[in-house]
Amino acid sequence: MRFGTEYGAWTGGPRGDGEQRGRPGHDGHGGHGRHGHRGGPGGRRRLFDGGELKLVMLKLIADAPRHGYDLIREIEGLTGGGYAPSPGVVYPTLSMLDEMGLIEEQQSEGAKKRFAASDEGRAHLAENSAIVDALFARLAAVGAESERTDGAPIRRAMGNLRQVLQHRLIREDVNEDTLHDVAALIDEVAQKIERLK
Repeated sequence: MRFGTEYGAWTGGPRGDGEQRGRPGHDGHGGHGRHGHRGGPGGRRRLFDGGELKLVMLKLIADAPRHGYDLIREIEGLTGGGYAPSPGVVYPTLSMLDEMGLIEEQQSEGAKKRFAASDEGRAHLAENSAIVDALFARLAAVGAESERTDGAPIRRAMGNLRQVLQHRLIREDVNEDTLHDVAALIDEVAQKIERLK
């Protein structure tokens, strides 16, 4: 499959970035990402428009083979916890990139699908390098803003804990002993925080 060099040739269409709707802190796909930028009185603007998230994910996959959970954590880390795309956005976008021939599934252990960039995907990134650079500059700006906000490191750590718990506890091999072990670890951390001076 061939793609035009113009960014708009493949980024149009419905929203693909998990635009926030409804309650604060929840995106329209059931995730919990914060977009970090207000778009004027009474609302927020999206961090990514159109297919920009596709380019961000493609660049991260080109840097190193990744699965969906890796991408969520990496983007959240780049923004200092200021934004995390929901699984309901990331996984369909991965499928779309795969169908477009821009990424390829790799052999991986377990049930998680890990993807690497194809030659066509790398060529597409090269053709759109200026846009990719601008998108990652935007992520860095959100990260800098988050670091200036009181409690940003705590929010990042809490978000990381939430993602790890969600990812670990949905596995079929989780038993009651594991659940008790996880609960004990969380209780232990809570007690240590309580004793901090």
